[in-house]
Amino acid sequence: MTPEDGRMSLTEHLRELRRRLIYSVAAVAAGFLACYYYSERLYWVLASPLVSALPEGQDFMVFTGVVEPFFIYLKVALLGGIIIASPVVLYQAWAFVAPGLYKSERRWFLFTVFFSVLLFAGGAAFAFGVVFPFGFKYLLSYSTESLKPFLSMGQYFSIATRLLIGFGLVFQLPLAMLVLSRLGIVSARQLALWWRYALVFILIASAVITPTPDIFNQMLMAGPLMVLYGIGIIVAWLFGKKKEPAATPAGAEAE
Repeated sequence: MTPEDGRMSLTEHLRELRRRLIYSVAAVAAGFLACYYYSERLYWVLASPLVSALPEGQDFMVFTGVVEPFFIYLKVALLGGIIIASPVVLYQAWAFVAPGLYKSERRWFLFTVFFSVLLFAGGAAFAFGVVFPFGFKYLLSYSTESLKPFLSMGQYFSIATRLLIGFGLVFQLPLAMLVLSRLGIVSARQLALWWRYALVFILIASAVITPTPDIFNQMLMAGPLMVLYGIGIIVAWLFGKKKEPAATPAGAEAE
């Protein structure tokens, strides 16, 4: 059995890939241009959790290089452009791979992409709405009359994007567990038995992704990850590949 839309030659595949890439790049470029006009405003929206945590009377940041604001605003516009263009990019990816998939494979592809985007957005929103305010408030609590924070906009953008992307990726954990269980690589029982190893891995990942080595910020990531691991076990148990019953030996019924 072959996919419904037939086969394409290698040359046709390459042409189709080039066409989809051109559409995707054009969408990102259009989003970049639209966001660049508001890049300064977008940056301060991104920086709002940090500015709110600054000591009273110090609601500003600094730049340490002549071209630093210019390049930071370019990066903000590019990030915004990618976010705006993501529906177009995802559609182009779908349009490229869909003709080579069976109906059941198409359903699982759409399911995986949809929930992957949803989980990534949820992870980034959790980082921005929960981790940023608590984390920055805690870290800036060390400031005193003789010790004032001197914060660079470039350094903050680097930390913020690292955390947003990091939380978006680690929130894919339940989906990854579901895919592995559907493929029969792991089972819900195995995942439940491996919770100690998962805890160690989660603590290591939290220490690597969070920008500071303090236990407070690491727990802000490790706590939700353990909850997501538990959700992944439940999802794997409900929707994972079921073991087929053992075949009855020949002649057993006669006995």
